[in-house]
Formats: sequence, C-alpha cells, structure tokens
Amino acid sequence: MTTPLPLPFQRLAASNLAAQTAEQISLAAVPIVAVLMLDARAEEIGLLGVAQTLPFLLFSIPIGLMADRLSRRWLMMMSEALRLLAFVGLLLGTTVGWLSLPWLAVLGFLGASGTVGFSVGVPSMVVALVPRDRLAAANSRLELARSLAFAAGPALAGALVSWAGGSTAFVLAAMLSGASMALLLGLPDATPQHHGQRRHILNDLKEGIVCVWASELLRPILLTALVWNISWFVFQSAYVPYAVRALGLSAQAVGFTLAAYGVGMVLGSLGATKLLRVVSFGHAVLLGPVMSVLAMLTMVATLVWPSFELAACSYFLFGAGPIVWTITSTTLRQTVTPEAIIGRVTAIFLMVNMGARPLGAALGAWMGGQWGETACLVGALGGFTLQALIVSLSALRRLKSLPAG
Repeated sequence: MTTPLPLPFQRLAASNLAAQTAEQISLAAVPIVAVLMLDARAEEIGLLGVAQTLPFLLFSIPIGLMADRLSRRWLMMMSEALRLLAFVGLLLGTTVGWLSLPWLAVLGFLGASGTVGFSVGVPSMVVALVPRDRLAAANSRLELARSLAFAAGPALAGALVSWAGGSTAFVLAAMLSGASMALLLGLPDATPQHHGQRRHILNDLKEGIVCVWASELLRPILLTALVWNISWFVFQSAYVPYAVRALGLSAQAVGFTLAAYGVGMVLGSLGATKLLRVVSFGHAVLLGPVMSVLAMLTMVATLVWPSFELAACSYFLFGAGPIVWTITSTTLRQTVTPEAIIGRVTAIFLMVNMGARPLGAALGAWMGGQWGETACLVGALGGFTLQALIVSLSALRRLKSLPAG
C-alpha cells in the first residue's frame, strides 16, 4: 500500500493550488480588463506582458540566494503577500477609478515578483517536507495542481469578467491568495542549515552555478530546458495567426486547440507516478523531449493536411509529454542537489527557463517577419529535435532509478 504524503506537504500542496489558481485568474483577467476598460492595443498588451515577466530575469538569482539563507516559509509568505497586495491594487483600480495602463504594469510587476519568490520556495520546501523516495509523487501532485489552475483559471477569469466585471475576478484572486498564506502558517520553518553564517554572496552564487554546470545530470536538464523554451515560444509566436489564416479556424476553434494543452497536462500529471513504476527513470525523463518532437511533427503535418484535429492533437501531446519531463527533472534536481543550495539551483533553472521565453518570442517574430508562419513551425521543429538530442545523448537516458542524493 502506498504511504500517504506527509501532512505538512498536504498543506503546501493546498497552498500551492490556491496560489496558482489566483495567479492564473489574474493573468487572464488583466489583459481582458485592459482591452474592455482602457481600449488597450496589441503593443500595450505586449508591454504589460513584459512587466509580468521581467521580475523572473531580475530577481530569480537574488531570491534564490535568499532561499538558501533565510526561512523558506517566511520567504514564501512574503512573496504571496506581494501578490495579495497586487490583487488588492487591481481590485481598487477597477472599483475606485485608479485603473490605467501604467497602474496595471506596476501591479503586474509587483505580482510577478511575488511569483518568483513563491516559485523558488516551493521546490525547496518539498525537499524539507517529503522523504526522498516520495519526491516524484509529491511533484506529480504539485504539477497536477498547476495543470488544473492552468486549465480552469483563464476560463473562470473570462466568465467572471463577462458576467460581473473585472472586480469580481480580482476579489476571488485575493481570497485565494489569502487562503494560500493561511495554509503556509501551518508549515515548519525549513530554515537552511547554514542559516546565520556570514557567507559572501558571490561565493554562494558560484557554488550554485558550479553545482549545475559540473553535474552530468543537471547540465543536460538545463540545456534541454533552454532549447525547449526557445522553440516553444518560436512556435507560439506563429500559431494563432497560422491557425486563423492557414487552417481557417475560428476564434472558438483556436481556443479549443489551446484547451487541449491543459487537458494533456492534467492527464500527464495523473499518469506520471504510474509511469515511473513501469519504466526506468531515464526513459521517463526522455518521454517529454521525445513527445515534444512528435507534437511538433503533428503540427507541421497541418502544412500538408490542414486540420483542426491535428492541431488539437499537437497541443494535447505538448501538454501530456512535457509535464512528465517537468515532474521527473524536478525530482532529479531535488535529489542530486545538496539541500543547502537547492534555492540557488532552483533560481538558476527558473531564470534560464523564463529568460528563454522572450528570446524565443523575439526569434519567432523575426522569422515570421522574414519568411512567414511556416518558417516558424519548421524552425520550432528543428529546435525541438535539438533538445531531444541533447537529453538522449546525455547520462540521463542511462538512469535505471533515481541516483543517490
């Protein structure tokens, strides 16, 4: 019989679900409100997106250093307090006339800064709360929550804004954020072992970088994630105009294809733990990168056979495969990284993953402008093939099980 996950982790998982749902509601509601109430144009929505992603580049490393020096529970609570403050500001903006594009940008930056802290803190807390042999199950639970929030949050935000106005969406986001903070209160402190020691920040940072780059397991994970994110955003920059112009899909049909991604994520999260019981750990790690190639091949096939079904299938595969990669690679990273530097290592991965996104979007915009959407699809296929080769030729594929910590 499977041992239940520890009660403190159950509280962390519930807090994570509330926080993730609040974030997804807000991320979906802000551009809708900006368009409906402020008549925002595409370039203005793009600038709001910059404000919501810039903190990942600016603060991932500093917050990772903090996570290895301070109480991780305190770090997560302060981070969630920032998000709660942003939600309250959005609520005030929609109810008392403060709403403006600069106001939305400032609050988006503030909320995203809280997201960085929470995202760094969660994997660090998991290592402190869950036995090593249950890390995969714990990460599956967290990724399932993220998948559900990803699937339900935007739909819920759209419905609330449509039925009752933007303020209702932000009220719900603030309530969920407050619930997340309340659940964190019941967690142990999880202060790093060298808390209180006087250490130079540059030495701490070097220690994290060396840990990642010198490891034959962590280095290919980082490189694979970098190439995957660039390729994904090259693809994303072209998909919607391609789907409308070349595939002839309506806005509703495009929405259904995007929803297939969330469905794939949910099913992949549910099946990840069972998969690890029947295949070697290395083969489970390979599944996400290899399935990404298959997913992109499916989308490229629409160049020959334009089809809603093929497009939806592609997004489903993109959801189901890479979520298994996220679960297995996170579990491996938590296992081989010393707990004293888990915050810094998590921050390095977070910064690389998020930093690759604007790079991929810019590359996709350039390719699309030069050669059209078709070039973006083919270029993305090349990128996904490269990331699959990186992981396939690494030591990861030879893993029969999790290595010793």
